[in-house]
Formats: sequence, structure tokens, C-alpha cells
Amino acid sequence: MNRMSAYYLVGASIAAMAVATPALAQAPEQAAATEPTYDVPTIIVEARRRGEDVQDVPAVVNAVTEQAIGNLNIRTFNEVQALAPGLELTTNANGIGGNARLRGVNFDANASGNSGTIQFYFNDAPLSPGAVLQQMYDIGQIEVQRGPQGTLRGRASPSGSITITTRKPDLNQLGGFIDWTGNNIGTLNFKGGLNVPVIEGVAGIRVSGVWNEDDADRITPLVRTAGAANPWSRTKSARVVGTIEPTDWLKFEGTYQYMDRDARTYDQAISFSEANPDAAPSPVLITAKDRQSIQEQPRIVNQRFDIFNWRAEAGFAGQRLIYQGMYTKQKFHSTDNVDDGNFFVGRDVNQVTDTIAKETSHEIRLQNEERVLGMFDYVVGFFDDKLDPPTHLTSPTIVGGVLRPGAPPVILQVVQTNVERAGTSHEQSFFGNLTAHFGEATELSGGLRQISYKSDAQTIVNGNTISSDVQDTDKLIYNASLKHNFSPNFLVYASTGSSFRPGINVVGDFNIAPSALEQSFTNLPPETSKSYELGFKSTLMGGRARFNVTAYHQKYKNFPYRVPNTGVYYVNTVAVRNAAGQVTGTAQQVASFNFVGAVPVEVNGVESELGFDITRSWNVNLTGSYSLGKIKNGTIPCNDLNGDGIPDPVGNAPSLAQLQAAVGSDNLSACQVSQRAAFLPPITATLQTEYRASLSSAMDGFIRGLLNYNGKSQGDPGNNYDDVSAYALVNLYAGIRSPDGGWEISLFAKNLFDTTKVLTRTTPLFTPYQQVTGGTPPTVAATYTSTYTGATVTPPREIGVNLRFAFGSR
Repeated sequence: MNRMSAYYLVGASIAAMAVATPALAQAPEQAAATEPTYDVPTIIVEARRRGEDVQDVPAVVNAVTEQAIGNLNIRTFNEVQALAPGLELTTNANGIGGNARLRGVNFDANASGNSGTIQFYFNDAPLSPGAVLQQMYDIGQIEVQRGPQGTLRGRASPSGSITITTRKPDLNQLGGFIDWTGNNIGTLNFKGGLNVPVIEGVAGIRVSGVWNEDDADRITPLVRTAGAANPWSRTKSARVVGTIEPTDWLKFEGTYQYMDRDARTYDQAISFSEANPDAAPSPVLITAKDRQSIQEQPRIVNQRFDIFNWRAEAGFAGQRLIYQGMYTKQKFHSTDNVDDGNFFVGRDVNQVTDTIAKETSHEIRLQNEERVLGMFDYVVGFFDDKLDPPTHLTSPTIVGGVLRPGAPPVILQVVQTNVERAGTSHEQSFFGNLTAHFGEATELSGGLRQISYKSDAQTIVNGNTISSDVQDTDKLIYNASLKHNFSPNFLVYASTGSSFRPGINVVGDFNIAPSALEQSFTNLPPETSKSYELGFKSTLMGGRARFNVTAYHQKYKNFPYRVPNTGVYYVNTVAVRNAAGQVTGTAQQVASFNFVGAVPVEVNGVESELGFDITRSWNVNLTGSYSLGKIKNGTIPCNDLNGDGIPDPVGNAPSLAQLQAAVGSDNLSACQVSQRAAFLPPITATLQTEYRASLSSAMDGFIRGLLNYNGKSQGDPGNNYDDVSAYALVNLYAGIRSPDGGWEISLFAKNLFDTTKVLTRTTPLFTPYQQVTGGTPPTVAATYTSTYTGATVTPPREIGVNLRFAFGSR
């Protein structure tokens, strides 16, 4: 597809989404066929810290309502990306953290720590993506807001924010719901909730929860060893929300959520020869459709989240004072096999990681309820956030190899390196935003946030500090917009804004003798960015259609570009210990790590929404995004064995001698590049449709469709085998329900055509180890390269049934 075609597709998608999202989100009574005229669907969002019709907000906001979540059987938060083209949500295989990508740039928790290019909010307080990208239940609304954020809400984030609002208690009516889903690939999902008005009109409580068990990503081991478990995942979670409104001007709210997830998973492998016919054949051919791993034992993942969220509001003299606080505790335990190439058959050797992260945030703000002097709206406030995420891991070095010709390789010793990651961060800021209304048609808005950020971080290996990063940074960011309504149904807006992310200390390189170049790719300076946006929003045909288009340009300085799945080979120095654990010397070996470079990036894009109610019973909705981010002459870590300054194409891991000859005392290579900044497809689109009909006075029937289109994408420019051709995934839903929404029975098929696409592909998997020689020195560095690569693949086809029942207040 050429660029002009892309723009046509995006323009069409814009129109479709404007119809789609509101149509799926509208309440059943809004869609009732008994209304004499078409009413304009109204979605209220809090993008600017006060309730507004999404069509009146001068920004791109995708609202995903409770009804849309239920209609499309969205069970995990990652699936929300299906309703917001250009957004990609992934979780790390080790269970620690999650990644969100939007508007042409990547976010990787291992590269950017707690400062994402997208910031997540849970009931108006910031929350890490690892706690968000889990099972979902009893959600009121999700808002995906694009573009630089920070002058109005919480922490600065350059690409956007995602806010999750849970259902709140109804103070006047008893009610509840139950929801059950089962499918053909091992999933059982139960959700339920109960709403109780403790004191009618004054106090209420809402209790809800989820229990989910499934076969994880359904990757199974190629060779089963004794005790190897099948892949599985189990999540248990409960939430309690309480609200007290003793008077019209005073309100208190508190939320506690507990979530526990245990999983046993395998990393998928694919024969390299599947992508490269010239590669050596694998002992057993594994294709993407086989969904198999060469690991012999599963990766263990344990996650535990405790979230306390509280809020108080007081209104007086036409103003409102709001305090929002949150405390979270997140515990992670995971294992990661370091024998990726499975050289030592019969035993996996694991790196074990344990993390306990605690975060506390407070925000107090004052804003008007009644317009000041008939023309001004304002928000002013203070924000405070503290994070303490200590991590401990044991990183093993394998000592062994082939002791005699023809014999299988054996492990003689595993030398453990103890690594601690310590440090805290503290962010404080003052913020304010003022909007001036000039008549009913024009508004001018501007905001500032003064940020003070302090942090200290140390990486300690076997008791010795190998890296330390202390930051004390102040930064002022801004946002401004101009909006004009040419008519009640057509507005045009322009906006600009800046953003900031603190410097980062990248975790994962535990070399006890890092070079200066190596440290420059693990200790990065702060990132800044500026964005410019122009768009319009329109409502057509008396409310039957919505059509919105936005174009934007954004420039980054010091964007943290993390080398993709191929990683970079580097000379790693490790301590050698005897059987008693005493250090007897050091040794060097070939290792691989996804180092990070601070680079300049420019992003250009167009986002569109188009929706149309063809009849009162049939709507079609299309959303589209075109976004292309490019590194502009930036220095990145790379594999460059021939020294030509150009990243090498993917190949087998080099020997230690080859690598040392290429990198010298730098330990790794660096290349100056101009290339894509993200591994997302530039063009994405979502098509939704629903047709409903009355079958009787007590029953309606419906059929829904969801199509996600992903255009051609490029992965690592140095990897000729990880590009992804265009593909589409189709979901289909059909069922019956009561006209008042009290019950629903539906059948569904996700990835209806069982489309299988390899989304990422690494270099051939390899195992570094110390080969016993019996001479002086007694061991030498060795590397085994397998004929398999690591990969991620689209989810398998899922066919299932969903039953929902609700009574009273839902």
C-alpha cells in the first residue's frame, strides 16, 4: 500500500470510528427504536478534568465504555488496543512490567522504567502498566487520550494517557451482575459484582471480582521432561469500592483492589530455516503454527498487586476542592532460562528475579464548577509521587561443555552472580490550566506544569556497586489549544504542547567491567519533546454520523530507543568462583542485551474517526491511524563486526575472539543511523459493526463484527527476517438479549480465520558458557548457537460462549 492509499484509508477510518465508538458505547435506551428522531450519541469524558462531550474536546480521545467491553468480550486490558488503532499493549514475558506504544514510538518498561511514553491512571491516580495490563472487570469507562499530557493530569507523558475508571456504588438501588465465559482453548472466566446502598442516598458499597484460568499463550514444550507442566495461567482478583455523600457538597470515596496471578509459560521458538532457507535445518522443524518451545521447563511467573485508592471532594462558592491519593504494592517473582539455545539437554538454568515495588501518590487540585466571570474555567493543583522498586536477582554463569568427543554436553557448575537494583524516585509538581471562552464559539486554553524530579539508583553486583545514577532535575512543560465552533456540529482546533521524561538507568547489563560506551547505553539523559496538532470534529446528518480528523507532528530529543528482539552482542566480564563460592578470577564471554540509545526522533501522523448509523438497528464504525516515527541521525548500540558503521544483518552469535577484535575495549559497537523509531505498522484500522433486531417483546437478537487491520511493518532494520506483512484479524459475535439489557447469551469467535503471523523474531537462540579446558586458564568462553529463533505470534483462534445476567442497579 502506498502512502496516498494509506491517507485514504485513514480518512475513511476516521469517519468510521466516529460512528463506531459512540455507537458501541451508547446505552441501550439511547439506541431504542421507539425514539421519533435520531439523538446525537453523547459520551462524557474527563480528558480536561471536567465532564465534557467527547465531540467538544480539542484532542483525540477514544472512549471505551462498559458496554463496549461487554459487547466484545474484552477480558484482558491488552485487548483494548483493538478499539484504538495505533495503540499496542504488551506484557513482558517475565511478568515484570508492561509496554504501551502509540503515535510512532515504543515504550519498554525495561528501557524507560516507570516513566512511560503513555501514562496509565486508575481512578485518576497514576499506576504502572504492569498492574493495568491484567484481567479486567467491573470497569465504568476507559479513555485513551493521544498527544502530550501533563499540564492537567498527574505525570508528564509525551504520547498520551490511558485512564481507567471503575464502577462506583449506586447509593439508591440494590443490584448486581454475573458474567461467565468459556472457550475451546481452555479458558474459564467468572466475573461478578454486588451493589448495596448501605444508607439510601448517602452511603453505598460495591464488591466485585474475577476468577480466570486459561492455557496462557498455549506454547508447549517440544520435548517434555519429567515434571514439566502444561502452560497455564490463573488470576484471582477482588475489589471493594465505598462511597459516602453526607451532603450535596461533600463526597468521600475509597477503593481497595487485590489481584494475584500465577503462570507457567514457555517462550515460543521457530526454526530459523522457516524464514531463511539458507539456514541450517533444525533437528525438528518448528513452524509458527506449531506454537512450541525448545525450553524443557516452564518459566515461572508470580504477580501480586495491592492497590489502595482514595478520594475526597468538597464544593463551595461555585468551586470544587479535590484530593486524590493512592498506594500500591506490587510483588513479582519470575524465572528466565539462560540456556536459550538448549545446549545442555535435560536441565534449564534460570535467572531468578524478585521485585517488590511500592508507590505512593497524592494530588490536590482546585477547579471551578461555575464559570468565573462568565468566561473562565481553571484548574490549579499540586502533585507528589514516590516510588521505591528494589529488585534482586541471581544471574547464573554455566561452567561445562563437551568433555569428550561424542558425549553430550554437561553442566559441571553454575556460578551465581547476585545482583541488586536499589534506589528511589520522588517527583513533585505544581500545575495550572486556564480556559477562556469568547462567546459560545471560541475558546483559548493554556497550561503549565513545573516538575521537580529526584532519583538515585544503584546496580550492585556481588556486593560491589557497578553503576550509580543520581538525578535532580527541574523542568517546565506547557500545553495550549485554540478551538472554534463554526457551527454547533463542526469545530476546528489547533494545539501545541511539550513533555518531559527523566533520564533512565537501564536494568539488565550486569557486566562487572563496563566500558564508557557501554555505560552511555545504560545511563541516559532526560527526554524532551514538542508536539503540534491540527484537527476538526463534526457531527453530520442530524447525529447519524460523526467524522473527525487530526494531523500531528512531534519532535523528541534523547528518546530512549531500545534495540529490538535481536539484541546486541557485547563482551561480558563475569566473576569465576570455586566450588566453595570464592572468587578465583574473572572471565569474559559473549552475551546479548537490548541496550538503549538516546536519539532524536520525529513523528508525523494522521488519526481519523468515522461512524454512521445506517438504520436505527445497524451501525458501522471505522477508525484509522497513520503514524511514522523516524530516528534522525542518532547513535544506537548495534552489531557491527565488520566495522563499517552499518548494523550487520542477522546471523549467528560471534565467537569471543571475533567480538573482541571488532569492539576492542568498548565491549560493543555503535552505529549512526536514520531509520524507523518504532516496530509498529504505520497504518492500522478498526472496523466495527452491529445489527440488532427485535425477536419478540422479551428478546432481541444481534450480530456484531470487529475487524482489526495492521499494515506492513518493519522490525529491526538489521534483521531481514522480522518484517511483518499486512494482515487482518476478524472477530464475530452473535446472540440474544433482553431489551432492557438484563441478560445476554452470545457465541463468539475471535481470530475467526485462525490467521497466524509472526510478529517478532529474534536472532538464532544461543547459549554462552565457560568451557572447561583443564589447562591454564581452566575455562574459556564458548557459545552454542541453535537453529531456532525466539518469536511472538498472533493469538490462536478462540471460539466461546458468554452468559451475562444483571439485576437492579448494574
